[in-house]
Amino acid sequence: MPVSLSPVTPPRATPHYARRMDGSPIGDYLRARREQVRPEDVGIEWSGVRRVPGLRREEVASLAGISPEYYLRLEQGRDRQPSDQVLHALGRALQLDDAAVTHLYRLAHPAAHTPPVHETDVVDPTLLDMMSQWRTTPALLTNSCRDILAVNPIMAALDSSFLRVGHNMVEDLFTPGAKALTPGWDELAAGSLASLRLAARSDDPRLIELVREMSIRDPDFRRLWARADVRPISSGPSMTQVEGFGLVQIRWHNLEVSSSGGQIIVAFFGESGTEGERALQAVADSLLSSGR
Repeated sequence: MPVSLSPVTPPRATPHYARRMDGSPIGDYLRARREQVRPEDVGIEWSGVRRVPGLRREEVASLAGISPEYYLRLEQGRDRQPSDQVLHALGRALQLDDAAVTHLYRLAHPAAHTPPVHETDVVDPTLLDMMSQWRTTPALLTNSCRDILAVNPIMAALDSSFLRVGHNMVEDLFTPGAKALTPGWDELAAGSLASLRLAARSDDPRLIELVREMSIRDPDFRRLWARADVRPISSGPSMTQVEGFGLVQIRWHNLEVSSSGGQIIVAFFGESGTEGERALQAVADSLLSSGR
């Protein structure tokens, strides 16, 4: 019989986390992104010493075809409703890809592009039934801020102190153990934060709480979050302990849940013919023999 899973909603942020961080979302994002663009990448010749990383404000304004004064108002948060034409021009000037431009539009028009925050923790029971029937595929369900809402039986059976209901996948990724054991950790962490920025609302109290706490706790998080990268991430490697096999490498793949406010199912699997595949099959066989 399939094992039903009950969704568990992590505690939401207490009221003091609802206060916004300094600055404006659009201004902070524009500032972070112009610092990532080298002048030579956009055809600007220069010599001597530049006192700012990336592009100057007036250079971005010129590339976007707007006045330096108007661009300054955008960065300072004194104008928070630029037109779509201006947003498109800024995206072109800052060499943003489609995902990053979508994020810029969402910052300018949050109500039009994202569902209410509370909807991200409402779990469809049919998803839980489906996940429970994945006998050899560990899987978990997260909200847009990567809080884990549910896991299926084989995920729960894996010998791991991470990836449990109530945990946050970003927090788990930035632990010393994850940094030491995860292949290509820096690239994976950067991609995870870029995906988080794309999925979550900038005004979500939970996101504000998470970013504030992680920025205080971890210098690697501060460094990578400050880049303001925005891009989807679909798959990658993971290391997990499996009884009788020790530490094995498996892979994960993100499956977006449509109309859910940014929920994803993260499915784990062992590539064909690997020790990871054999380890997961052994866990599945053990669950079957125990009747779970």
